[in-house]
Amino acid sequence: MKEKLHDGRLYLPGDEQLMKEQTLCLERLYDFNGTRPLEYEKRIALLSTMFAEIGEGCYIEPPLHSNWGGKHVHFGKNIYANFNLTLVDDTHIYVGDYTMLGPNVVIATAGHPILPELREQGYQFNSPVTIGKNCWIGAGVIILPGVTIGDHTVVGAGSVVTKDLPSNVVAVGNPCKVLREINEHDKKYYFKDREICSEDLA
Repeated sequence: MKEKLHDGRLYLPGDEQLMKEQTLCLERLYDFNGTRPLEYEKRIALLSTMFAEIGEGCYIEPPLHSNWGGKHVHFGKNIYANFNLTLVDDTHIYVGDYTMLGPNVVIATAGHPILPELREQGYQFNSPVTIGKNCWIGAGVIILPGVTIGDHTVVGAGSVVTKDLPSNVVAVGNPCKVLREINEHDKKYYFKDREICSEDLA
């Protein structure tokens, strides 16, 4: 049954052994969400036991929601995730270094069959999600199972990402589509007509 979590086949998530293991993961997630703002070191220690991988310099604002408490989540280094990140991590989620996740982002790996008779029986399938390095995933973005997002890509707030996105683009919408490539304009302006000032950069 554990193999079916990760190979895309249909399976029944209510399997007793799976549920026992999942519940133990959720216990640690509960502890993480119960930490106080000053308990930074405790949060880091908990995340290191919860996630499959988590690099240095990562910060996740509680509350964090996760089907398996991060057990199948692989974070690089220096990743920031704002409030209410939801990780439907029934299979693997990969996030590259320096990526930022806005509030209320949902990354889902789990799906259910279209056929009503199979859904009635509770069948599920999973497909991994990969987000590249140095991406910015805006507030309220939903990323669906099986999606890969390339390096340095910006996904606009509220987008629903149903298909792969290439590297070095700005993409928006429902369904999310490439708006444009990151270009020379972005080297001069950081927001609308506001110019990047070298004196403001550390």
